[in-house]
Amino acid sequence: MTMKFRVYEVLNGKNTTRATAKSIFLIPFTLLIIMIPLTLMRNSHESTPEISSVSATSLNNTELKQCNIFSGRWMHTHGETYYSNDTCHWIIDQQNCMKFGRPDREYLHWRWKPDECEVPLFNATQFLNLLRGKKLVFVGDSVGRNQMQSLLCLLSHVSEPEDVSHKYSSNVIYFKRYFYHEYNFTLANLWSPYFVRSTDADPKGHSYNSIMKLFLDEADEAWTSQVENFDIVIISSGQWFFRPILFYEEGQLVGCNKCGMENVTDLTHLYGYRKAFRTAFRAINNLERYKGLTFLRTFSPAHFEGGDWNKGGKCIRTRPFTKQEMQLDGYILDMYNTQMEELRDAQIEATKRGLEFLMMNTTEIMLLRPDGHPNNYGHSKDKNVTLNDCVHWCLPGPVDTWNEFLLYMLLDVENEAHYSSKLERVF
Repeated sequence: MTMKFRVYEVLNGKNTTRATAKSIFLIPFTLLIIMIPLTLMRNSHESTPEISSVSATSLNNTELKQCNIFSGRWMHTHGETYYSNDTCHWIIDQQNCMKFGRPDREYLHWRWKPDECEVPLFNATQFLNLLRGKKLVFVGDSVGRNQMQSLLCLLSHVSEPEDVSHKYSSNVIYFKRYFYHEYNFTLANLWSPYFVRSTDADPKGHSYNSIMKLFLDEADEAWTSQVENFDIVIISSGQWFFRPILFYEEGQLVGCNKCGMENVTDLTHLYGYRKAFRTAFRAINNLERYKGLTFLRTFSPAHFEGGDWNKGGKCIRTRPFTKQEMQLDGYILDMYNTQMEELRDAQIEATKRGLEFLMMNTTEIMLLRPDGHPNNYGHSKDKNVTLNDCVHWCLPGPVDTWNEFLLYMLLDVENEAHYSSKLERVF
């Protein structure tokens, strides 16, 4: 299926903004049922789709250059990192690869290069001035929090925020708020890895792989009760849906994922993933006072090799893959396509309200970065931890690229505001 669209028009095929050059998106749909997380080095007989995305506009003082920033390759660079574990105190131990002795530094010297343009280096002053008086929140799982912590570090050499989490929640580990007084800017994280109401179903209590109950048609009030007051919402989730889960709709058990229970249909993780995103997007569209800009940051792949996450899997590579070495297929493509389908439908409904859903298309980009994870360097060596982390990203590391994309896209939305009055509610 080939779909054409204009700047920041997310898969809806309708013209709602000024005319620009068009980009092509090819989405082959597959339905492969796979246990998480399988090694990514498996062979596939599927053809590789051309992954492009919402076009973006490169802004400068003289021209507007049309560019798909998500189509490109990782280029080696000798440049310095934006920060280090010595200069940024916001890095948590789980992602502090330098602090805990990762011996190689090659993973720090690769930069994303779009085929048709350049993504400028992150400019902290520009970002803070652009979002002066605004509120931005990451909603979802710990990979979204990973991006927020990257942003804290990127901004830290210009301004340090006050941690005001305790004023808004008793759970200051999972619900964070930071306030930049000089810029009247709020940065927050709302923990909701499933987006919908969830409870433990295992009588033995919660563990890494215990069974959960998901109420797929009930949005989690932990985030829906708060996002109405934010100007920018970045929503993302993924890995939690691979665990054993019981699916409920209208209060009734309808199936499961990997539950192993008699007379309960295994609907696979994709069923829950689709329904959870559908419920989340509908919840946003139904918030009466919400006038913000919503980003979907697409599925972030894991890179376990030699075993699953709980069976000795590890990620010890020190260089990115090329597109010839690693292709987007299998369960990762399934997760990605599921998000795209739900995003397309959500944008159609959002347009009726004058809202906008945008896509930060990072899936294929991060699939090429098996070298960017903490592996066993993301925790203190004196702790009895046996699981390698091939899900989250080292700080500093390739996740910083997501915030380069974020600034680039926000600048383009600001430029769009000069042409489309509906975006003036944000800028």
